Amino acid sequence: MHQRHLPASPNWYCSRCSDINGKGVLGFGAKNTIYLLNVTASSPAVTGELTGHTERVSGFAFCPHDGQERICASTSDDKTVKIWDAGQKILLKEHNVHQSTISAVHWSPVQKLLLVTGDEKGIVVCYWFSSNDTQSFFPEPRTIFCLSCSPHEENYIAVGYKDGMIVVIDISKKGEVIHRLRGHDDEIHALAWCPQPREEPLYGRSEDKTDGSNGVTEAAEMGCYLASGSRDQTVRIWSTARGKVCLLSGVMTLKLPFLKRRGAGVDPVVKERLWLTVHWPKGQPSQIVSSCFGGEIIMWDLMKSGKQKWSLLGSSSDGQNHSRIVFNMSSFRSGDRELLLSTSMDREIKCWDLASLECCWTLPTLGGFVYCLSFSPVGTGCLALGIGDSMIRVWNTLSIQNQYDIKTFWQGIKSKVTALAWHPIKEGTLAFGTDDGKVGINEVYSNKPPQISSTYHHRTVYSLSWGPPVPPMSFGGSGDKPSYSLYSCAGEGVIFQHDPWKLSGEASNIDKLIRDTNNIKHKIPPHTDLSWKPDGSVLAIGNEDGSIEVLKAPMLKLLCTVQQHHKIINSLRWHHEHSSQNELQYLLASGSSNAIVYVHDLKSVIETPSESPVLMTEPFRTLSGHTNKITSLAWSPHHDGRLVTVCYDGTAQVWDVLKEEPVCNYRGHSGRLLCVQWSTVHPDLVWTGGDDFTLHEWAVSKQEHVTPPKSKKRAEMEKKRGPQKKSKKKKVAPEKGRMKAEERELPLGEEIKGAAEEGQSENDKEEEERENTDGPSVTGWSREISVDTRGTERVQNGERFSHAVKREVKEEKKREKSDLSLKKRKPRSILPLSTSMDHRPKEELQQDCLTLAAVRYSHGQSGTCVPGSGAHIQLGLFTDRDALYRMFQEEEESHVEAGHYDSMVYLRLWKGDLIGAITLAAEKGELTDHLLSLAPMAGYQVWARTVEAYVKQLCHHEQFLKAASHLVSIHKLYEAINLLKSHQLYREAIALARARLQPEDPVLKNLYMSWAAVLEKDGHYATAAKCYLAADSNFDAAKVIAKKGDVISLRTAANLAQISGESELAHSLSLRCAKDLMLFQDWAAAQEVLRTQDSLLGHRLVFSVNEILTQRLADTDVVTWSVASSHTWSKSCEENFLSMVHRVWQSEFGVAATDLVQVKMLHQQLRTVENPPATTSVPLKQLLFHISLDVTLCALSQLLCDWPSVLEELLQALTRGYEAGHFTLMAEMCQLLVTQGLESVTFYKQKLDSTDERSLVISQSVEALVCYQLMYKKWWNYSAETSALTNNTISNGHRLTEKNHSEVEANCNGEAQSDVIFSEGFWKVLLSEPHANLQATQRAIAEIQRRVTSLIQQHNPCKDTNASPQALSTSQSETSEDQGGSLSGKSESLSTLTARVAEHHKALAAIPELVKKYPFPDVMECCIVLLHMEKHFSPFPPHIHSKATTLLCKYGTTELLCKSWKRLTQ
Repeated sequence: MHQRHLPASPNWYCSRCSDINGKGVLGFGAKNTIYLLNVTASSPAVTGELTGHTERVSGFAFCPHDGQERICASTSDDKTVKIWDAGQKILLKEHNVHQSTISAVHWSPVQKLLLVTGDEKGIVVCYWFSSNDTQSFFPEPRTIFCLSCSPHEENYIAVGYKDGMIVVIDISKKGEVIHRLRGHDDEIHALAWCPQPREEPLYGRSEDKTDGSNGVTEAAEMGCYLASGSRDQTVRIWSTARGKVCLLSGVMTLKLPFLKRRGAGVDPVVKERLWLTVHWPKGQPSQIVSSCFGGEIIMWDLMKSGKQKWSLLGSSSDGQNHSRIVFNMSSFRSGDRELLLSTSMDREIKCWDLASLECCWTLPTLGGFVYCLSFSPVGTGCLALGIGDSMIRVWNTLSIQNQYDIKTFWQGIKSKVTALAWHPIKEGTLAFGTDDGKVGINEVYSNKPPQISSTYHHRTVYSLSWGPPVPPMSFGGSGDKPSYSLYSCAGEGVIFQHDPWKLSGEASNIDKLIRDTNNIKHKIPPHTDLSWKPDGSVLAIGNEDGSIEVLKAPMLKLLCTVQQHHKIINSLRWHHEHSSQNELQYLLASGSSNAIVYVHDLKSVIETPSESPVLMTEPFRTLSGHTNKITSLAWSPHHDGRLVTVCYDGTAQVWDVLKEEPVCNYRGHSGRLLCVQWSTVHPDLVWTGGDDFTLHEWAVSKQEHVTPPKSKKRAEMEKKRGPQKKSKKKKVAPEKGRMKAEERELPLGEEIKGAAEEGQSENDKEEEERENTDGPSVTGWSREISVDTRGTERVQNGERFSHAVKREVKEEKKREKSDLSLKKRKPRSILPLSTSMDHRPKEELQQDCLTLAAVRYSHGQSGTCVPGSGAHIQLGLFTDRDALYRMFQEEEESHVEAGHYDSMVYLRLWKGDLIGAITLAAEKGELTDHLLSLAPMAGYQVWARTVEAYVKQLCHHEQFLKAASHLVSIHKLYEAINLLKSHQLYREAIALARARLQPEDPVLKNLYMSWAAVLEKDGHYATAAKCYLAADSNFDAAKVIAKKGDVISLRTAANLAQISGESELAHSLSLRCAKDLMLFQDWAAAQEVLRTQDSLLGHRLVFSVNEILTQRLADTDVVTWSVASSHTWSKSCEENFLSMVHRVWQSEFGVAATDLVQVKMLHQQLRTVENPPATTSVPLKQLLFHISLDVTLCALSQLLCDWPSVLEELLQALTRGYEAGHFTLMAEMCQLLVTQGLESVTFYKQKLDSTDERSLVISQSVEALVCYQLMYKKWWNYSAETSALTNNTISNGHRLTEKNHSEVEANCNGEAQSDVIFSEGFWKVLLSEPHANLQATQRAIAEIQRRVTSLIQQHNPCKDTNASPQALSTSQSETSEDQGGSLSGKSESLSTLTARVAEHHKALAAIPELVKKYPFPDVMECCIVLLHMEKHFSPFPPHIHSKATTLLCKYGTTELLCKSWKRLTQ
């Protein structure tokens, strides 16, 4: 399927999320998918994916038993365990015994097909794959981080916990704990058993000896060493026989090597982020591999004496080590080499040789959507990738030593990279745009940080393009300005021009230049993409409304507007300039959010621009097949008219644009595609990236599919991406265009603290957001059904019951509320402290009376008693005011502590402190209408401040209407309007503004325009149009009405534009509406629409001709559809067709030869209408409309007596049926337009100037087409051997079926010419040697091009890029034999074929241009028919027979012609 593949990044913070089997197949979990790689010491190769989990994959392991290497297991946060066949990539079994998140997994190396898993609740589950049995254990109530099955004792399992505890359990004894290993004080990240059985003495373990004879005890022979790595920065070796730590080598504190980038010490942040994994290679029992602080990998030698020694992997050169922490390691033996595979936070997978400790290769992976790709035009094969993980990757795809030679850039980016563009001539200069609106330039061959433009976009940057400077940057001398400017387009619809020499300066918005140059007064639609023509002469801009504007540099004069798409333009691409056909450089391909790709031919617009902009509504080619929005396009730099498109349907499609045919379809991705690039080196390779976090390189010639999958298969594509689990929906800001789903990837150097607890959160959140974008998933139901098939019945049968239960619950709650309402709640006391003092014992209450009497009658001299405070607070109510105020003060303090601010405010009001009460309520957000009504008592300023504070409080509680009303009360009208507007209350804001502001106030217009933009975005086009009309923006009102695209909307929009004075817009909309009605064959309504516009008289003539033509052809089998409505003057009659057209024009439209000025004006108007050439894929209704335009021009030229133009336009009308492969239509058009056959042509020739060579050549082509169809009529009328030719494909591409034969035969019965013996002049017209020479040369060039293509495809799989020409020649010879001798057994090299092509091109250049310009029937075909007819008719003159034979011998050398000749002349 694919050549090279960059997979998604392995998941972080998992104890075992990658593993490799003995056959060299590496598997790792990335998001909710498992990727499989074939690993060798030289390179990796991605072989496939395992999809089925709905959430992040948390563990993965291969079965270690011989013959079962393809069996593997995976665990996920969806709490399921799945068993896979990695060879066939199918799911074998699964279970969901776990009720919590699974955190550890391991296959037993001893007990066959036993899989052990552990979860965060401490549950260990043993699953026997062969019997499908499970058994659960609960050894400790702790969170499991990792586990490992013993390779020597089948029942022993070591389990590591989050708090640092390690236990060894025996599953044969119901999970009994055999050993508790204490020593670590933080998370256990990894456990590894020694591959060697028994505990051999490590160096210096004299302390463990039980006797003086030797160091080996009986217990040592029974045990096995266990290694553990912990977050406490230690690796420990445990003796499981004794259940304790080995005294000497048990605890080893990692001593980090000197690291230049981190200084002498260890950064505390790095310590916090430590993940310490350990791995014990099978063939090295005395050596352990562990990770380190900053991504280094260390080999520990347990047998070395003295200070513990370690060796650093990859120490021979810089750049070999990981740059960030390592999570998982696994090893296997490849031949005589032990290879170690490691995954890291730096998103790289590395392969290490454990003998040399050197890195064999590095496979980069991707941590985000692949948003954009760009090949450097200067550095051959240099591919830049813009990824959603906030990094740019630059890949040297031509590197021989390292096929994944990728350099990563992350400094200064800090956001998703959504757009890239290489400088056209400056090597290594790469511009980038990000999701947060940043635009910068990076020099990839230097270590300098990127330059960032001081002008930021407000939304995501969609596209970047280098182009010539335009004003104001283009002003000044050549040395004062750069040769190229950088243009950026972003989500807010603005295109900025940045000065690459001075990015710190302010960028210019090119909309101002467009407005000034083209005198535009109306609203410019938001821009979504731009593309400069490679020569820098023309700029194409795509807009949000689906229109495309073509502007000429440097002043950006509008040349034309393409109105074909009806949705947002996502991608624009110009054809390259180095094609063999010069006119192809004017092709512009466009893709939008509808699934159709249009290709526009802008040659006439660019080469001969008109004074006013041209409106194009017909594409040059239409490419249909995709089923979702188009996201990117790319032209092949190696072919003419070869285009590749990518789409949200998950496929990439290659098209032959000129033939309007699909070439192949690539379906290797498991998600939506976002970008595509054609290889600049290899003509058969294409690169694609998408939201599945992968980049694929694939060959066009190796694809089995031709067209994209049908829309009904979209569900299968979604299933391939993996089922999505329903999650809580989050509010995501709506984002249009191609980048359009949110991610949460972490940039390099910016991890989240404590991510070990959170897991790899960015993967989970991305999946949630993608689910919210794509719509709800139903796979959760299927998963339930797969577990319990009876669940469906319960759901279906219980649905009505569940509704009844809900109703009962609601009614019960209502009854409870009514009961509570009957009981009156006692209001809360405003004086709780003093009130509470009245609930003391009777003795204390009586003592209060004595104290109060003493106070009152001792004139306040009562010793320690202070009424209203402390223990005597309750007495403040019964003495003087001072005591009361002291009581109030303490009550206020208690209310503050309890949060009862309203009670405190009342107390202050009672004291007369109105300002204090209002101030306190405002600070605490407790203002009320009552307080606001009292505020004027304190003065106007206090009241105004109170209203403002109350407004803020109301806004906090989302009471915006009330807040705005209060602002109006203090005469802050504009603030009230802005408040309503900022909270999307446009209707209320406009009502307030209309009621209180002057009609000419600009705020009112701004409100209407803002509301219109929101309504337009939400699809409320009619209301939006009203807003535009109210704002005097009539142009935008008409355009928004037309946005829906149906006939009624278009007619309404056209009438609106006509009423409001937008005549040009009314013209285009009326024409669009009429064309839609024409497709429904509603002729009366179409003419009614066109009648409203005087400027559309010419188009009314075209529609009348189309109606008359359709009615004439309805009598034949050409037109088979019914007509919705028509006019009486279009009814079919015996009158000459062109005479009838002239009569209808004069009677119905007032167009006659007497008014030559009007006729000439109409002719000039219709000549500017785009009329693309016919192809076999053009629908018949559209083909008839194109013919009608040609016939209209012919009829107008006839009124002007412009006979050369009459013949030329007549030729175009006749040729369309011929080029579309519709012989019956061509014959009928000849019958209608050239009624008398050759006599009519002779009549036209007599009108021509004999010295006008061009007109004579045109007349010869017309004459030949007439003779061509007469020849077939003659043959089919009198020959009984029709099938001898009709069943063969004639060289001009016509395949004539029996139906066509019968139709033409019926049409030509009774014709006088069928009984006439064709004259000698008849055959002289058809047997034209110049045209035979031209056609033979073109066939020869096509044949050689086919051979060259076959030769290249033959050698594409060959890896030897230095293959000799002799080898190519030999292979070509073999290919020729396989093709049945199509190359006549000759061995031809590529150089020989190239030389022959050059010779034929010279011969082609020598042929007169007039001969090449106008179509002519296939001369060889006519020769064959002549020789065949000669056997059934009277002999033709000998020199005619001789000429036909001579032409066949001279020019009919192709194999197909030779076979046809022999078969038809036998």
